Amino acid sequence: MMSDSFVVGPTDLPLLDKTIGHALDEAAGLWRDNEALVVPHQGVRWSWGQLAAKVDTLAMALLRLGFEKSDRLGIWATNLSEWTLTQLAAAKIGVILVNINPAYRPGELDYVLNKVGCAGLVTGVRFKSSDYIEMLNGLLPELKTCEPGRLAAKRAPALHTIIRLGDETTPGMFSFDEVLGLGSDCDRSDLVRVAASLESHDAINIQFTSGTTGAPKGATLSHYNILNNARFIGRILRFTTRDRICVPVPLYHCFGMVGGTMVALTCGATVVYLAEAFEPELVLRTIENERCTALYGVPTMFAAMLEHEEFASRDVSSLRTGIMAGAPCPVELMKQTVSRFHMPEITIAYGMTETSPVSFQSDVEDPVQKRVGTVGRIHPHARAKIVDQDGHIVARGVQGEILTSGYLVMQGYWDDAAKTAEAIDSDGWMHTGDLGTLDEDGWLRITGRVKDMVIRGGENIYPREIEEYLYQHPKIIEAQVFGVPDDKYGEELAVWIRLRDGELATEEEIRDFCSGKIAHYKIPRYIRFVDEFPMTVTGKIQKFEMRRIMRELLDLQEQETA
Repeated sequence: MMSDSFVVGPTDLPLLDKTIGHALDEAAGLWRDNEALVVPHQGVRWSWGQLAAKVDTLAMALLRLGFEKSDRLGIWATNLSEWTLTQLAAAKIGVILVNINPAYRPGELDYVLNKVGCAGLVTGVRFKSSDYIEMLNGLLPELKTCEPGRLAAKRAPALHTIIRLGDETTPGMFSFDEVLGLGSDCDRSDLVRVAASLESHDAINIQFTSGTTGAPKGATLSHYNILNNARFIGRILRFTTRDRICVPVPLYHCFGMVGGTMVALTCGATVVYLAEAFEPELVLRTIENERCTALYGVPTMFAAMLEHEEFASRDVSSLRTGIMAGAPCPVELMKQTVSRFHMPEITIAYGMTETSPVSFQSDVEDPVQKRVGTVGRIHPHARAKIVDQDGHIVARGVQGEILTSGYLVMQGYWDDAAKTAEAIDSDGWMHTGDLGTLDEDGWLRITGRVKDMVIRGGENIYPREIEEYLYQHPKIIEAQVFGVPDDKYGEELAVWIRLRDGELATEEEIRDFCSGKIAHYKIPRYIRFVDEFPMTVTGKIQKFEMRRIMRELLDLQEQETA
């Protein structure tokens, strides 16, 4: 008899009941002289002892500036050493770090600062075409005349302190180096007192989800959420003090912040951060120069590196393992990563910001076919089930929505009880919005998104299935399938395709490839060849934006529904 789609993770290893600050102190004691953080583009190479000392200095400075437990401190910057210092210093004194997307514009920044009531902001200077200082002065004109630390702005009434990176001075702001100086001669007794008052279940981080509709929601996480999740990620990857983790994903996202900094903190590995934006050649060069043993990335990053002209000339033989996550991972891409990157122990991780983030992960010793065809099995101390539209648990192998519960579920969306109740039911189950199936051995396969499902003439179509088939075409490196409005069928399928370098293809060729291999109604009607896809900073494909573009190009009108 087929069993129900319900799984519980192992509980042989107890959960940690400590704060991030406590964990950092332990790391500094255990691995004082081992490298902790390497940021080549800043010339930073700090040991655990050095990192812990700098964190304490910044934490004391923040106390001196008037920050208190549960105050919110935003950070609006790219992958820099100051990001990690701020993250850990805030945790050391119970200040809630608010991760702000480096790509945000003034309106989005305004929303975030006020949604959570940020008392302070650590800001970069610029990112690509974004001039942060100019945007802040436009949003907060009072900055030009106020004393640093005494901002009283109409647009952000809770905000009193802005700290800009570097040693340069800007009216109304402290420089980061200046703030570090404030903490260098402080009495440690206040830091010790505050740190001792903190508890593992205190909120310590707010990460804004980049939803496709509506305003971003602030997922609120605790020391307990983040620290335990990081510990289990590291154990599954078999990380030790000999490992060096290359992290090209952004720190403001849970993949970089938890998978990078926090994982290293729990096992003594070295974490290596790259420049402000993802550059395939830079990642390959860094792996070679730093002899990295692990590499993180979303599928589009791995695809870009594999296709890069310098891939063959770079020595990536030091790699052993890593994580591909953050978006659906095509089977063919995973196979190429295992063989061409020489990463026999690479794993797939699945989760979401609201679950700290990982809930399922493959093991380094799992059969390759399982590691390329599924997202692994349930994490320790977590539970998951697959349910139908009525909330009933389905049988193994039957598709439904994935729900997760356990220590890893967020405390809720900051100041949004209604959205929290929509996401987390009364029994504590997080509704992920993802579709999947569980096999008899508990392996999870992601089959799509609830909202991505296309209904064409009454047929339910899941784009992921079609994408996986298209990835088998020798000329295709990436394919994204989505629905567009149609007068006759309600919706029709469209696909955007990125070809391998030097390849050419026609719409007819793609349709011929599909004909007779997949059902006729699953063959995309609209085919567009592109050089790139609209993406978030974290590498997530924005299908809603593709849909909008196709509607305009084809002059399609949305269909009214009852």
